[in-house]
Amino acid sequence: MASPHRQKPESISISPLLKKLAYPASEVAVEASEIASAFALIFEDRLSDIQTAALLTLLHSTQLDKDPEVIAKCSDRMREAARQTDKAALKQAIQSRGKKEGNYMGGLCDIVGTGGDSHSTFNISTTSSILASPLLVMGKHGNRAQTSFSGSADVLQNVAPSPPNIAAVTVENLPQVYASSNYAFLFAPNFHYGMMYADHVRKSLGLRTIFNLMGPLANPVDWAIEARVVGVAYKGLGPVFVEALRQNGVKKGLVVCGEEDLDEISCAGKTNCWQLSEIPNPDFDESKVDEDEDDEHATPRTIAKLDEFQLQPSDFGLQSYPLSAVYGRKMPKDNAAKLMEILRNELARDDPILTFVLMNVAALLVTSGICEADTSNMGPGDDGKVITERGPGGGRWKEGVRRARWAIESKSALKCFEEFIEVSNKLQ
Repeated sequence: MASPHRQKPESISISPLLKKLAYPASEVAVEASEIASAFALIFEDRLSDIQTAALLTLLHSTQLDKDPEVIAKCSDRMREAARQTDKAALKQAIQSRGKKEGNYMGGLCDIVGTGGDSHSTFNISTTSSILASPLLVMGKHGNRAQTSFSGSADVLQNVAPSPPNIAAVTVENLPQVYASSNYAFLFAPNFHYGMMYADHVRKSLGLRTIFNLMGPLANPVDWAIEARVVGVAYKGLGPVFVEALRQNGVKKGLVVCGEEDLDEISCAGKTNCWQLSEIPNPDFDESKVDEDEDDEHATPRTIAKLDEFQLQPSDFGLQSYPLSAVYGRKMPKDNAAKLMEILRNELARDDPILTFVLMNVAALLVTSGICEADTSNMGPGDDGKVITERGPGGGRWKEGVRRARWAIESKSALKCFEEFIEVSNKLQ
């Protein structure tokens, strides 16, 4: 953390940018890169609280905080400002997990929501990330509650009898964590030190700002993320987020919004989906592979294809339940207890919360590409009977559920979580 004796750097004024935002003129358009440069100053503690507040408020009032390019470029600056891990060491540790299967290449995966949907349901993304870990290498980025009763960090810190030591996982030891575990929780304050300079302003403003939208795009090891599911709090954000992901180079991503304005796949009815999938680039020239190998501006071998569709519980082979049945507005200790019940396979197969979780785990598994495997050898308890049926968007959603159930019923997810608890508590 920052030293208490640290000298505050000299502030820089962004008054010209603030004036352009406050008094827009068609001939003087505000560029997304200008806004992103101002955010870089926040992370360096070089912007005053007054100007930070003015910037956040003006972005909100002009709706530029909902502009895909602005979100993409600001989240990019946020990742650049994050503390960086040793890329070579992390790549080696991730590859050592040996999880390549189907169209999944063994990279990190994440599942996260914007929050702010007012439903305060059970910690779906956190639980889903753990349940997916026997099959995918998970890099779950999260924080304490901002808009809900129980944030991802809150629920993990309340796991009994021995919670993971999430505060101990840092950029320095992250490769060490993955050497022992398929799962790591990336506690945002440990990686995004620069965010502390905006915390006071955000709390004082009392309104949702662009930071709430940047969070799901600011995984500190974003460069290692192969696939992700992002939940948004209302339908209008779906196209915005999927375009921001595309601009950030994402080629395996699923943005979801339940029709009840829910930032997860809904167990109650339809869910709107925007999917990015990786396809060959028709403009790629195979003969230039060698000369383009180190050219970051070279034509990419693959590109992202966008599909829009809707999902509902029946597409997963599951029944519907009202949102009131999925444990809303509980405190972290209650949600932690429910998480452990799921991991210990103590819930009935048709339990509403279990159904809710299974759909979201399945969505991540489908997005990763692992469900495209035509054979299955997950381990004890796996009957090997791959479900090849395809649903909306061409996904094998029922195969995703089959694999998610195996992770629970074989206790494989529990084992992975216990491995993370053990390694995190040994960190110095």
